[in-house]
Amino acid sequence: MAMEVTQVLLNAQSVDGTVRKHAEESLKQFQEQNLPGFLLSLSGELANNEKPVDSRKLAGLILKNALDAKEQHRKFELVQRWLSLDAAVKNQIKTCLMQTLSSPVADARSTASQVIAKVAGIELPQKQWPELIGSLLSSIHQLPVHVKQATLETLGYLCEEVSPDVVDQDQVNKILTAVVQGMNASEGNNDVRLAATRALYNALGFAQANFSNDMERDFIMRVVCEATLSPEVKIRQAAFECLVSISSSYYEKLAPYIQDIFSITAKAVKEDEEPVALQAIEFWSSICDEEIDILEEYGGDFTGDSDIPCFYFIKQALPALVPMLLETLLKQEEDQDQDDGAWNLAMAGGTCLGLVARTVGDDIVPLVMPFIEENIAKPDWRQREAATYAFGSILEGPSPDKLIPIVNVALNFMLTALTQDPNSHVKDTTAWTLGRIFEFLHGSTIETPIITQANCQQIITVLLQSMKDAPNVAEKACGALYFLAQGFEDVGSSSPLTPHFQEIVQSLLTVTHREDAGESRLRTAAYETLNEVVRCSTDETAPMVLQLVPVIMMELHQTLEAQKLSSDEREKQNELQGLLCGCLQVIVQKLGSSEPTKHVFMQYVDQIMNLFLRVFACRSATVHEEAMLAIGALAYATGADFAKYMPEFYKYLEMGLQNFEEYQVCAVTVGVVGDICRALEDKVLPYCDGIMTQLLKDLSSNQLHRSVKPPIFSCFGDIALAIGENFEKYLMYAMPMLQSAAELSAHTSIADDEMTEYTNLLRNGILEAYSGIFQGFKNSPKTQLLIPYAPHILQFLDTIYMEKDMDDLVMKTAIGVLGDLADTLGSNAGSLIQQSLSSKDFLNECLSSEDHMIKESAEWAKLAISRAISV
Repeated sequence: MAMEVTQVLLNAQSVDGTVRKHAEESLKQFQEQNLPGFLLSLSGELANNEKPVDSRKLAGLILKNALDAKEQHRKFELVQRWLSLDAAVKNQIKTCLMQTLSSPVADARSTASQVIAKVAGIELPQKQWPELIGSLLSSIHQLPVHVKQATLETLGYLCEEVSPDVVDQDQVNKILTAVVQGMNASEGNNDVRLAATRALYNALGFAQANFSNDMERDFIMRVVCEATLSPEVKIRQAAFECLVSISSSYYEKLAPYIQDIFSITAKAVKEDEEPVALQAIEFWSSICDEEIDILEEYGGDFTGDSDIPCFYFIKQALPALVPMLLETLLKQEEDQDQDDGAWNLAMAGGTCLGLVARTVGDDIVPLVMPFIEENIAKPDWRQREAATYAFGSILEGPSPDKLIPIVNVALNFMLTALTQDPNSHVKDTTAWTLGRIFEFLHGSTIETPIITQANCQQIITVLLQSMKDAPNVAEKACGALYFLAQGFEDVGSSSPLTPHFQEIVQSLLTVTHREDAGESRLRTAAYETLNEVVRCSTDETAPMVLQLVPVIMMELHQTLEAQKLSSDEREKQNELQGLLCGCLQVIVQKLGSSEPTKHVFMQYVDQIMNLFLRVFACRSATVHEEAMLAIGALAYATGADFAKYMPEFYKYLEMGLQNFEEYQVCAVTVGVVGDICRALEDKVLPYCDGIMTQLLKDLSSNQLHRSVKPPIFSCFGDIALAIGENFEKYLMYAMPMLQSAAELSAHTSIADDEMTEYTNLLRNGILEAYSGIFQGFKNSPKTQLLIPYAPHILQFLDTIYMEKDMDDLVMKTAIGVLGDLADTLGSNAGSLIQQSLSSKDFLNECLSSEDHMIKESAEWAKLAISRAISV
């Protein structure tokens, strides 16, 4: 078989579908029948310089995919599979890979680099292949140019694959030395310099110790800054990418270099090619991100000389930085509004300006206003658009007091521009800017309102007129209306939008039917805005919301009737169904939240439910998610009456719980089980066996995304609350699951913020389950069944209290569980709580918490505990 692998690999890339399919089948068969032979053939193909480049590249790609996958559980399987291969086979493959690095064919070298890094990613953490880094680095400077380039590329990929703690400092130093020497201007070959610069980008995470040493850091910074001046554009771009990475990883070490970096970036932004200039702007955006984070973390209450690690680089650079960014705003591209993925100098400059405004607040306003005043009315559209974009960019950050007087002057001008400017770009940016004004400077928290009886009518008229404009302008006008409505959310019983409600809703529905509503996300934006207008409406407009129900139902009905659609039309249809289900969900929540409207709305529930069941019969994940959420809202609104839909709906509920692939659908379904439990209470009992079986299956599967596990635990609590002592038969399955998850979540070596956040979500889910189970069994003769579990739960509470990394939500749930335990078990819990290591300290800490939710929970727990102890 090894003989014909070349031809099979070439056939697998054939234009002829049949040939291609046949070849893919053969490869798959070979892999399944003889994996070691298959991998050896591929590595031999890749290493053989006689073979055609196309077969070598594909051989390398298949090898790479045999070592790594996107999905965690699949990746884990592949790693185990590689580790269990015979050592001699692995060594032979690795020898072929290392040999390929000296191939004269660039594609083969580059592919081999990536595969070596994947193997290293598996083996180095296992203390295997210890000689790899040494053999890559040995005599690197005596190598022919193309091999040197490939070796540096391999080191770069290796640093991307492997975490810094598996490479010891001595080897890190050698890697950095080789890489930095390869970047040096004295290195004559540009391919080598480029590979070295890209490798440094990946190796920066390993350079902690080196950046703490002044001499080494100076040397690295000098080489990077020199590389930004290379005659080769790709090297300049890669060097700026290194600077961007350094700005976030080593912010606190930048002070000595910041002046030089400013000069380099300013020159690049002014004169260099776009890919380089974009990275130069990105450097300053990254510094803003760092300083925003630091200032947020320390709050506004520190004095100038405190030990806060902020160097105020942006504040110091302001007088030069702002003019540089304003210049870029004039470099727009003709059709950037039409292209969703567009990113150019003007957009990068505006984004950075927005970050600068958030970093320095009021100080930016006087530096930008002259530019706006000078350009806002110029005959050249580029100047008008740039001035508008500059204004929109600085609306978040400075204080309302500073901005509102300017906005009051500008508002009228902008409303006129939105309808009368001849240029579509200017209109697009004007509508976006109005949206930002309404988002940041309008709402119940703002003392001086910018929207008054006097201008409200004009604003609405202009926005509704703009919704008839080109799709990109109309989409931004919908966005502005969205924030306009949101600002009136807490307005009380009467909203300034009430007189215009009918007209607004009608205009939005008209937009959804536009021929071109598929462009610029326009249809989606119109429905999102309609939902927000409904969500923020007051009781006065409830009759009009009610009239909307049959309209949206009819639209959903029509999407379900459509026959014989092409796959493209089907996709559009699915998207529309999702939007309509989302809209119905908001309407159901709105009408179900007050008794009078709920009563009238009930006449539609049968029909709505019927439509949702038909939606489930179509196969589409996004639609299922939206329909599930809508059904959750419906269950909440109809309460116990929802029971009549369960026989028909149950199979779809079960399908959702089994949907591992589209795990968001699974997570939403778990949430809906909770809604149904709350609505039906003990009427949910007939369905609990099936639901619990599926939830327990989900928990023990290693294929289900971990984010679904916390909600499943809280769902146990919802079920127990609904069915009370009938939960008895599930205790023997649910409790051990909860216990092992609790142990896992109590002792986590917290590595990063994401993990901390997940651990807290998991703890909260587990605690909500305990809470629901204890409350469900309260006052039942069967409470003694829970006594054996109490010591373990108290131990869990002790452990997480000692770890000191709970967030507020977990703290509130945890102290609640302590109360539930005492409340349900009474004197049986009293002595256990008294013996517990930390429950007293924990209670006292919660009692003195500033968070009133935690305090309230703790006061209730204190009462329950004192009752349990005094019995």
